[in-house]
Amino acid sequence: MSDSNIQEAVKQKYGQAAKHVAAGGTACCGGGAELSGCDPITRNLYDDAQKSALPAEAVAASLGCGNPTALAKLQPGAVVLDLGSGGGIDVLLSAKRVGPTGKAYGLDMTDEMLALARENQKKAGIQNVEFLKGAIENIPLPENTVDVIISNCVINLSGDKDRVLAEAFRVLKPGGRLAVSDVVVRGEVPSNIRKSMELWVGCIAGALEEREYTEKLARAGFHSIEIEPTRVYKAEEAREFLSAAGLDADTVGPQIDGKFVSAFVRAVKPAAKASCCAPGCCGN
Repeated sequence: MSDSNIQEAVKQKYGQAAKHVAAGGTACCGGGAELSGCDPITRNLYDDAQKSALPAEAVAASLGCGNPTALAKLQPGAVVLDLGSGGGIDVLLSAKRVGPTGKAYGLDMTDEMLALARENQKKAGIQNVEFLKGAIENIPLPENTVDVIISNCVINLSGDKDRVLAEAFRVLKPGGRLAVSDVVVRGEVPSNIRKSMELWVGCIAGALEEREYTEKLARAGFHSIEIEPTRVYKAEEAREFLSAAGLDADTVGPQIDGKFVSAFVRAVKPAAKASCCAPGCCGN
């Protein structure tokens, strides 16, 4: 599948999810139509205090596999960018953390999700938020703009992850941080089984193997790279999906057990070198 076809498929999937939420339903991350089909991925990501402070539609539209706002250590006054912001739950939570002196941007390519997110912002009464339309491969912000980039299981959906990481590096300020939740593969998984499992784990996921993710981050220029598993998907959780996909759960299970994980990915853009004007330095 080409990059453009992947992008269009993701746009259609998430546009349908936004419409479902707007009609009073709940979005689902997995391959099935019912919420139970993706429960192992999306369950218990946000505590009751976080959920109660936001519109129900923002919570219902969450299609993530983690809670980057809880792990990113956002500081008052920071500028935050959420890649693939969906219904806006992580943007709104980030805006509360950075306070009125900070700002939270949400970037999404889906008109339906942007409309839902802006309505959720209005309901929440949060001012220091701006939702932008665009693809995460082409971030519509100037370079050196953002202190922290977050994302909730969206980078894995991109067909050009190198471009995404290069763009993230570009818009981060020197010393800025990448702090994202994403789906990661640990070890070898047969390609046909991996393809089916990715549909379950992340709608149309293209999850990277852990070492490959690290290499791509380093190639983009990031330092201090860490990948911390936050949830390990067990074969038993996928039994219903495997059966529905025509796979023998007893045969396939041992091959995928513990191989797909939600992880918190951290990386830092190196700080700019300080200029030196002391005697003996810079030609003085």
